[in-house]
Amino acid sequence: MSEPVPSASTDQVPRERAAGQVSDVLLNLEHTLARAKKAHKIVAKDGVDTNVELALAEAIKDLERVRKRLQQDTYFAGDSLRLL
Repeated sequence: MSEPVPSASTDQVPRERAAGQVSDVLLNLEHTLARAKKAHKIVAKDGVDTNVELALAEAIKDLERVRKRLQQDTYFAGDSLRLL
């Protein structure tokens, strides 16, 4: 006689779905960061538009900050609640 397959707990499926959504967002952030870095390198090499170069540098810093915060608040948070 085979053993019954345990069903997922009531909150396991939504947690896994949420983790998948976060993973998708992080992947998009990685692609965006890579593209911003590439654009910054090209603009800096051309040396024509300082405002664009500065804006891209700032955007890269912001994207890296958002990526780090999202990872810390989701993957490494455990069961603790983040207070704003």
